[in-house]
Amino acid sequence: MSKCCFSGALHEGESIGEIQELFGLRTYVTGSSSNENIIVILSDIFGINLVNNRLIADQFGKAGYRVFIPDILFDDAVEINANVNIPEYIHKHRPEVTRPIVDSFMKPLKEKLNPKFLGVIGHCFGGKYALDYIKADAPLAHAAAIAHPTLVENEQFKVIGKNPLLISAAQHDSLFTTEARHEVEKVLMESGAVFQLDLFGSVGHGFAVRGDMSDPDVKYAKEKVLLDLLHWFGRFSTV
Repeated sequence: MSKCCFSGALHEGESIGEIQELFGLRTYVTGSSSNENIIVILSDIFGINLVNNRLIADQFGKAGYRVFIPDILFDDAVEINANVNIPEYIHKHRPEVTRPIVDSFMKPLKEKLNPKFLGVIGHCFGGKYALDYIKADAPLAHAAAIAHPTLVENEQFKVIGKNPLLISAAQHDSLFTTEARHEVEKVLMESGAVFQLDLFGSVGHGFAVRGDMSDPDVKYAKEKVLLDLLHWFGRFSTV
């Protein structure tokens, strides 16, 4: 992770969901009251405190899904553009710490709510963990989507089998580089994966969540990702 993970623009709007305690984590909840079609958003490091994340969740809620953003940062979300000791923060939220937190939410949600469709979205920091739930040998979710992910490994893509994955990538991204993206494309094609990979030109890391909406290229890309996500999950869900 780098400085671009800790910066961005605030978006305008009022979120309409509420914060609840769910499976041991503070969770932003919005959308349908039915558990039939659920989407879980594993956020960037700004978590449920960032209105941008809540507004995205609300859009899925309006489309008929029940949507959850669990606090996978354990009440340690970063304020946008704050001065942060990056290496220290990364170490504090390393996979050995974060993966059990995410598991503690995802596994009981699947078991107790038993949705007909469960989709998982990972933005930036959350992208690495979203991939864990579409492993071919033990998929927890029916489909996944990641946008400008960080710290992902090729091995994670090798083991998803035929479980559907949507990737939204930025042209200018030092964390999911052109080389890394091409490696992922190769892995997915060789494995016969069910995937879609969209590359958005003229935008950088974080565009799908906290891009500057006064920039027409960023605004288009951000809104197009949302439409892509709705179509992608709509293909596999009953919404």
